[in-house]
Amino acid sequence: MGRQLLIDTMKHKKTERAPWVPFSGVHAGMLLGYTATEVLTDADKLYDSVMETFRLYSPDGLPVIFDLQVEAEILGCKLMWSDDCPPSVADHPLEGKEPEIPCSCKLPTEESGRIPVILNAMRRLKTEIGEKTALYGLICGPFTLASHLRGSDIFMDMVEEEEYVTELLDFCADAAIRMIDFYIDAGMDVIAVVDPLVSQISPGHFEEFLTEPFKALFDYIRSKGALSSFFVCGNATRQIENMCKTGPDGISVDENVAIKPAKEISDRYNIAMGGNIPLTTTMLHGTQQDNMKYIIDMLDELTPGNFIVSPGCDMPYHTPVENAVAAASAARNPDEARKMIANYTPAVLNIPVDLPDYTALERPLIEVFTIDSETCAACTYMMEAALDAKRHFGDDIDVIEYKYTIKENIARTAKMGIKNLPTMCVNGEIVWISIIPNRQQLFDRIQKELNKTE
Repeated sequence: MGRQLLIDTMKHKKTERAPWVPFSGVHAGMLLGYTATEVLTDADKLYDSVMETFRLYSPDGLPVIFDLQVEAEILGCKLMWSDDCPPSVADHPLEGKEPEIPCSCKLPTEESGRIPVILNAMRRLKTEIGEKTALYGLICGPFTLASHLRGSDIFMDMVEEEEYVTELLDFCADAAIRMIDFYIDAGMDVIAVVDPLVSQISPGHFEEFLTEPFKALFDYIRSKGALSSFFVCGNATRQIENMCKTGPDGISVDENVAIKPAKEISDRYNIAMGGNIPLTTTMLHGTQQDNMKYIIDMLDELTPGNFIVSPGCDMPYHTPVENAVAAASAARNPDEARKMIANYTPAVLNIPVDLPDYTALERPLIEVFTIDSETCAACTYMMEAALDAKRHFGDDIDVIEYKYTIKENIARTAKMGIKNLPTMCVNGEIVWISIIPNRQQLFDRIQKELNKTE
């Protein structure tokens, strides 16, 4: 059974192959013609969509829902909904206020927000397919949840309000404990703590603020008899060892992380590594052969065992079904797939792109290269920092986002020499790579550019 294969891998036992876990997210709704909003708010549509994902993609493990805004909505954040991606946080209830603990937010209960919808689907899925596939309950990690509440102020707080940050993270960890209890009681085998913004801070800040909250969460999950996964999007390369030290059973990373050296680190700690099929270039815009080749090449460069094949994050809504089916086939039958793509050479993306004449700009130009600020939390906060600067400087600066979901922007990113997302450029210079600048840092840099034009 696929479920046992996944459990054995996360318990570091020898297995016949690497398990396959499609992070289907709102793509599951697309399979049945549902919008992202419908599949994230209706228990029947969520259940039916996950069942269709199970039928089509033959997973060994499967998340029930991939939405990092569930907790934020309960704690008072307003959401902006979309037809083809999870909602994004539209405001931050603690932003711009004096740091204060306890905060005005109330911890989740089983009746809060959309939790009844999620638990309903989880319990039905556990009954229907729970013996065949390992079910994942995904929760928002404490740092990203704190960022949802506090907004970009959190990055300056880490410098100026250290005690407040610690207390806010403790509160968010308490919210996570509540969610863990709900999801384990509903039958989830794996609790994935998904915290994209971990990739956007320094290792020193991780050690200072995040080590203890995450250790406590993974210890708690273990005490409840479930398995745990630490899921970080973005360029988490510098955080892999810190993540391992918090003691999860598994780690998941996206395409920003070179999987071989990352797995070499996780293997030293005997932690399962998961990843990291590229979401846009391969799953969304690639071919069936591209998906198969990526997986086979990845498996061939890694030492066997302690590995889970999965997309780098939740699959884009419009991912072609045939691409996900091909990925499933390669993951489940790698020897057969290896023969099928033996003579395959991927096509080269050849789209002409004109870059601005950065020496002749009328005003400073802030370019933010993202996966998509509507779907990627790290991208959301980097873009929010740029928009905050736009509100402050007004017509004295220009701000633009280039989303990696658009083929032309993939070519633009390559031409700029950008290798990790999100990245912020100022007047054509790559300045912040997978690190969100605090307000003062960004404003100082912009003012420096403005001074040059006076």
